[in-house]
Amino acid sequence: MVQTMREAEAVGEEAGGATTLPETIAALERISRNYWWSWNQDGQAVFRDLDQEVWDLCEHNPRRLLKEAPQYSLMRKATDPVYIERVRRVAEGFDAYMAAGADTWAARNARGLTHERPVAYFCAEFGVHHSLPLYSGGLGILAGDHLKSASDLGLPLVAVGLLYHHGYFRQRLRRDGWQEEAYQQINVGDLPMRLVRGEDGEPVRIELDVRGHTVLVQAWRVEVGRVTLYLLDTNVEGNNEIDRLITGHLYGGDRETRCVQEMVLGIGGVRLLRRLGIDPHVFHLNEGHSAFLTLELARELLEGGAAFEEAAREVRSRCAFTTHTPVAAGHDEFVAALIEKCFGEGYWRGLGLSREEFLNLGRVNEGDEEELFGLTPLALRMCRSSNGVSRKHGEVSRELWNKMWPERRVEEVPITSVTNGVHAPTWVSPLLRSLFEEHVGAGWTEVLHDAEAWSRAVDRIGDEELWKVRCLQRKRLIAFVRERLFEARLQQHEPRSYAEAALGMFDPESLTIGFARRVAAYKRWGLILTEPERLRRLLLDADRPVQFLFAGKAHPQDQGAKLILQQIAQWKLDPEIMQRAVFLQDYDQEIARQLVQSVDVWMNVPRRPLEASGTSGEKVALNGGLNLSVLDGWWLEGYDGRNGWAVGDATLTETVEEMDKRDAESLYRVLESEVVPTFYERDERGVPRRWVEMTRHAIRTLAPAFNSDRMVRDYALRVYLGGQEK
Repeated sequence: MVQTMREAEAVGEEAGGATTLPETIAALERISRNYWWSWNQDGQAVFRDLDQEVWDLCEHNPRRLLKEAPQYSLMRKATDPVYIERVRRVAEGFDAYMAAGADTWAARNARGLTHERPVAYFCAEFGVHHSLPLYSGGLGILAGDHLKSASDLGLPLVAVGLLYHHGYFRQRLRRDGWQEEAYQQINVGDLPMRLVRGEDGEPVRIELDVRGHTVLVQAWRVEVGRVTLYLLDTNVEGNNEIDRLITGHLYGGDRETRCVQEMVLGIGGVRLLRRLGIDPHVFHLNEGHSAFLTLELARELLEGGAAFEEAAREVRSRCAFTTHTPVAAGHDEFVAALIEKCFGEGYWRGLGLSREEFLNLGRVNEGDEEELFGLTPLALRMCRSSNGVSRKHGEVSRELWNKMWPERRVEEVPITSVTNGVHAPTWVSPLLRSLFEEHVGAGWTEVLHDAEAWSRAVDRIGDEELWKVRCLQRKRLIAFVRERLFEARLQQHEPRSYAEAALGMFDPESLTIGFARRVAAYKRWGLILTEPERLRRLLLDADRPVQFLFAGKAHPQDQGAKLILQQIAQWKLDPEIMQRAVFLQDYDQEIARQLVQSVDVWMNVPRRPLEASGTSGEKVALNGGLNLSVLDGWWLEGYDGRNGWAVGDATLTETVEEMDKRDAESLYRVLESEVVPTFYERDERGVPRRWVEMTRHAIRTLAPAFNSDRMVRDYALRVYLGGQEK
């Protein structure tokens, strides 16, 4: 049962109230209200060091930490001059960052975007931090990084999403390896969010006609640096129980729930911005989930007397669409009867359209009653620009959606690309960050965009320095893995001796390979298991052992993916394999951070060309890890033969079976003849010189091209300000 409106308002008031802290560290209260702390140099650490045990129990949520930390912990730090000075410096940095009139990139280069006419960024999920569990995977993490870079660059942007009261599921594997899901209720009182209220102090509510009746929607405000994220919420008194649960679960429920969620996001999001007096310069639809917003914009114009075609042209001039899905089956589609039920004929009549004309907006082939209503066709039709998230994905998307423009050649289809990037301050390890500050300077993130200057600075990092950092990171990762396994076994009521055995697993000196992503057939989780004995020899080599870390979730309704996951889970139960292969349950941002900062190699082997981008590998590259990946998505752009390894080649003429067989052979060969020998080839000082040079070259070549500051600058100049009508 989700909370009632009165309960939500009560905890919302609690979230808005101040936690009483000793005067010397009182600044922690206001810092905790803005997710800026999550990527600031000392932001996380200054909260963690208040009380490490409570920090972990609170899942790194500073709002809970400040409420639940023992009084003695607070007073101990409040009387520690060194800690007091740290808090002062962090608070000073926060105030300077948030000060009005700051000299930012956007202020100098994107003056057409203002706080009066900002970018409105719509997405179904946001991975700002794992304490705000409103994400399931790569789309949400990418959206979170987009907001952070927009903030760092000073780009005027507001974001709109949904507040899922139960978030995404928590994962647990049974002893037989089968995935089980559990949902936990989010307590908004424990999070830095405030209920959006009007000048009269009352909650701002908007109304939508859904399934033949009115649904009330409220909104919560989350601060992400200089960017505001609005989260729509139907858990409002006055709604029936079914409507309250519209914003219950991320990607949960049936097709009808998904359709209604997307109505709330798109239509409700536009209405909220109007109520708040925000008139965006451009609406950015990050994936098709928010495509209904284009209909709402058209409806507004029709109320002003425009005809639909005239309104559609105006809507197109103000909307931009990013697609993240390289296969048709991955795009949201609904049967016509469901669209009719959720919208009702009053909505399309308000657009001056017949039922048929309304449904045609979401069809590739107008008049085809057998075709489903697709949000991607709607977005492609109603946005001035569309882009994929890597060059290859742009090419694949042009081929996939050529049917929307049958009169054009594939290369003329109006879908471009902006390659994804990752937010460097969020994902770079503290040790490597310190190394960058020493050799590049305190403003190292501002040098990232200058490939030549960045390369010169990185070249100043000595082999021994870089290798030491990488070894320390690996040791930290192994300690993290051991602790996670120990705790998991205790929670599953395993024998104490078995739980304690986890504390001795894995070798902090051995080559460590990470493989973490959503569990799906095309991700080819089983490719590494193609030749079990060959893999066994790699893992158990006495002189040059290899160890694997796996993590990922299967969609609750994807039984095939669950079987794939079970295969991995059962394989690693072999007593010998168990020492060299681990599956980390409940993959989230914290596990991802530990992995991408510390693994030696990141393995990624999806079937080509189904990897739209693949930002996890970009995070690894920022940290000096090396990618072992198929030539698809971002890696097709980034790989130069010296900054990692390629699995297979870019051939796409084979059958699926032939591709899988050839890629499996390539994967084993590269591991055996290139990856393992290079890692274990040491000089008299114990340093693998060739490996370290590859590490340096990866940082040198990949960091400037695949960070989200570059990505957001591209969107600002090419899409937000430079987007042209198709």
